Amino acid sequence: MSKRSVYDVIVAPVITEKATSVSEANQVIFKVNRDATKTEIKSAIESLFKVKVKAVNTIVRKGKKRTFRGITALLSDTKRAVITLEDGHSIDVTTGL
Repeated sequence: MSKRSVYDVIVAPVITEKATSVSEANQVIFKVNRDATKTEIKSAIESLFKVKVKAVNTIVRKGKKRTFRGITALLSDTKRAVITLEDGHSIDVTTGL
């Protein structure tokens, strides 16, 4: 791994209905650092979970506008990585490390 720590690259797993449905296709979704590159994400996942990564696709979700008690705020943008694993490898995100 380069200068960054593994935990600086990977923020949290995404546990939603869509994330659980793509797990059937041997994929896992993680929130990652906005500055992380695909190669950094791949090496972080492989070293942290001891699995072989086939592909990394990234998505930047734009922040939404929220209004609370008359005050409008803009939520920050988040970056997500869809990790496709090699056949025979799996990650269970419901258990801790």
